[in-house]
Amino acid sequence: MTTAREIMTGGVECAQVDETVTDAARKMKDLGVGALPICGEDDRLKGVITDRDIVLNCVAEGMDTTQVKVQDYAGGEVVTIGADDSVEEALATMTKAGVRRLPVIDGHDLVGMISQADIARSLPEDQIGELVAAISSAPATD
Repeated sequence: MTTAREIMTGGVECAQVDETVTDAARKMKDLGVGALPICGEDDRLKGVITDRDIVLNCVAEGMDTTQVKVQDYAGGEVVTIGADDSVEEALATMTKAGVRRLPVIDGHDLVGMISQADIARSLPEDQIGELVAAISSAPATD
């Protein structure tokens, strides 16, 4: 059984809750990613902000991204996957939650991020069609 830990991207950088949306967008650009975990002063995961959040919920609403803080996107329960959970569990969690990326946690520690692309690279060729079907049927929330 392949685990999330084996295919995740480790060494993930966080957006801090007091950073602006502009800061988070710059960090995403510099890192070449479309999502950042949001961490508090205690380095605990508080949420996730995506490029889609920035465009649809900030820019399109006319908000000043130099003033809006990422903490505004840290509400609610964060959908995560355990580092030792299977790739199949990660895909099922993504499909159910309608997300394309998941923070990977080990206990309370953020250890990485896993994306649908990570999962696709780990699947045997005959299962990639199932992944595409799952992605297509899931609502796009990130």
